[in-house]
Amino acid sequence: MKNHIKKLRKTANFSQEELAKLCKVSRQTINAIENDKYDPTLQLAFNIASLLDTTVDELFISGG
Repeated sequence: MKNHIKKLRKTANFSQEELAKLCKVSRQTINAIENDKYDPTLQLAFNIASLLDTTVDELFISGG
């Protein structure tokens, strides 16, 4: 699933490591999500959206 997480994370001045620690996941998990290799759980998606001051809908690009 395509997403805007990397762009939003950089705008918020978070490193992958910082975002991962706040979400209680590994940096590798954040990397895999950003590179469309892993779909996060709904709870993790909500956590990321909250930390990046956005909504889950805005994080992910709907397929079309």
